[in-house]
Amino acid sequence: MHDYDTLRALADEGNETALDRLADLADRRGDLAELSELLDEGSEHAGRLLTRRAVARSDLRELQRLSDAGSSEAETELERLLSPGREGNPDGI
Repeated sequence: MHDYDTLRALADEGNETALDRLADLADRRGDLAELSELLDEGSEHAGRLLTRRAVARSDLRELQRLSDAGSSEAETELERLLSPGREGNPDGI
């Protein structure tokens, strides 16, 4: 297993795999603040993990925030949850 400091150093040097690994570790710990920071650093994987959590809670505001931060997956899920007649939302919100 790689230690956090090594992964952080690699991510700081632009290694996207290390950034994704940091996101996985933060997700396992339930550290939403770190996931958000990683998203701000450009981690698409962190955006996917945060989107998954927001969808599970039907948290439309969080999905909007993630969409605004550039997560296309969050934008898709937000539209799905808001649109009537779509899977998972027969009546709309």
